[in-house]
Amino acid sequence: MGVLGILKRVSGNGGVNSFSVRKISTFRSKFDEKDGILPVLIVGGGPVGLFLSALLTQLGVRCAVFRKVNGLAEEIQKLEPPVDMWRKFIYCTSLSGSIIGSVDHMQPQDFNKVVSPVSVAHFSQHKLTRLLVKHLEDLGFSLCIGDGIKDYDHEIVRERMIMMGHECTSIEATDHCVMVCASFLKDGRKMERKIRCNILVGTDGAGSMVRKLVGIDMMGENDLQKLISVHFSSRELGQYLLNERPGMLFFIFNVDAIGVLVAHDLKLGEFVLQIPFYPPQQSVKDFNPEVCRELISKLAGRNFMDVDVIDVKPWVMHAEVAEKFISCDNRVILAGDAAHRFPPAGGFGMNTGIQDAHNLAWKIASLFKGISPPSILQTYEIERLPIALFNTELSVQNFKAAMSVPAALGLNPNIANSIHQVINKVGGSILPSGIQRTILDGIFAIGRYTKGALVPETDKVQDTNEVPLGRRRDYIPSAEPGSRLPHMNVIPLNESSTKTFSTLDLIRGDDVEFLLIIAPKRESYNLAQAAFKAARRFKVPLKVSIIWPSSSSPTSSLSKAALHPWENYIDVREVSDSNRPSSSWWEICKMADDGAILVRPDEHVAWRAKSTIAGDPVLVMDKVFSQVLGVEQEHHT
Repeated sequence: MGVLGILKRVSGNGGVNSFSVRKISTFRSKFDEKDGILPVLIVGGGPVGLFLSALLTQLGVRCAVFRKVNGLAEEIQKLEPPVDMWRKFIYCTSLSGSIIGSVDHMQPQDFNKVVSPVSVAHFSQHKLTRLLVKHLEDLGFSLCIGDGIKDYDHEIVRERMIMMGHECTSIEATDHCVMVCASFLKDGRKMERKIRCNILVGTDGAGSMVRKLVGIDMMGENDLQKLISVHFSSRELGQYLLNERPGMLFFIFNVDAIGVLVAHDLKLGEFVLQIPFYPPQQSVKDFNPEVCRELISKLAGRNFMDVDVIDVKPWVMHAEVAEKFISCDNRVILAGDAAHRFPPAGGFGMNTGIQDAHNLAWKIASLFKGISPPSILQTYEIERLPIALFNTELSVQNFKAAMSVPAALGLNPNIANSIHQVINKVGGSILPSGIQRTILDGIFAIGRYTKGALVPETDKVQDTNEVPLGRRRDYIPSAEPGSRLPHMNVIPLNESSTKTFSTLDLIRGDDVEFLLIIAPKRESYNLAQAAFKAARRFKVPLKVSIIWPSSSSPTSSLSKAALHPWENYIDVREVSDSNRPSSSWWEICKMADDGAILVRPDEHVAWRAKSTIAGDPVLVMDKVFSQVLGVEQEHHT
């Protein structure tokens, strides 16, 4: 069965979701160093693991991170190169030779912030990792080298530590915890440390040791292509390209060499070169720094004297997804490349992993805070596994579609065979033209969770056809359950600040708090009262946001009287945007203004009422929270 077929089987609609309720007494919300059990241990200190640790810390869950080797959106946009340096894909015979063609892959909507509060960005992974480490240090984390923690018991790992130089070597799950054995070097000798934790999250990359130790197999296609990645710097080359032909991706083919050059930062001269690799006829040793510099000169068409080869790595392109994301009775969880390995075309790899972390963090926090049972973690797999399978299928389609690029250029088929295998290494971005459209058609066709920690709509006709291909589709905001909450700029009422912010910023991020969005209508206020009462019974924080039309003259006294005695609410007013065809929040959501939207802590819609609900709102909201949180509903009279 193909990956898309597996996807349909996994994500096919089945009625209202349900999952078993279990006791939570063995999970600890606080870490007592006397018992030595850490709530969450994250194995893998790449972007996904670091991002997850930041989210958990902000949500009040104590955690630590193992690394085998030694407010971010605004920071990324400050530090990323200017867009004119990276918006183009260029096809050429050499970096200084003939240009066969170029593609500007950016569109105006990528920058106007209509459907998202932030613009598209190009930011290399190692820079993002450094930025995440700095962010964690601001949260109180400390970097610890293996032999630099001699004052600690070998079976105690304190919270907010990034343990450098540690490698997971064994995992033993019990009824009460997970025992992890990690090796590290001390005074040149290999030492071991045992750590007990309630939950172990493996974010340790494509070759995940956590995945192997718990016996989770991968499904899909492996060894699609082997390549050599050459990370190098050259300010001379960067300045030359900046003056002559600025771009992000350079697809280069000539009689001497072929390759794809990723220009991460032309101003700083930071590059990654991808070249084909054919073992056993070739060995990594064949690509020493001198050979790499020679290849760079052949692809550049001239010599640049300051080329500094920083790193040379072989890597293998796979299209695989783990058969399951959760093991050992909800105690071992996979995320990021440990759970899925894609061909890099489309930029799905790290982006999918970051989404994994966003989905997982609030569920772990709700467990440790006593809001949800351990079965809430199963919804992570229910929601994320179909997305991983779908993204894998799209990546494979992209891999195959890329063969048409060199063929259209009239290249020798044998050369084209090599080029199409190299051309997929896009380094976090997307391919041009029709290939780009193929990706977007598919991703926006799925775009939301259909089962999991949500209340699916029973009146929606499901489309069982194959994913349509061949035409780009722009993102269309949706408030359907499972979708990410749409973005719209709003402004708070009765506050000193007049600064606008996004509807996405209504979600706190530092608590397992749900958000109910309503309009200033009597029936909606009644529903909000019922939601507050239900949230209190289910012991989950809730905030209500009342969105007033931009054309109205709002008064917050109405909300104060209608929601008394509840105080966790905010009145905001829509901010008109000439770039957006739909001017009203409820028009954007394609709902009547007497409806309501319940949003999860990860900014995804858990439930909505498209118009005034029928029946007792208290019973309705009790049922909603019961289904979303996986907690048995109590009967109230």
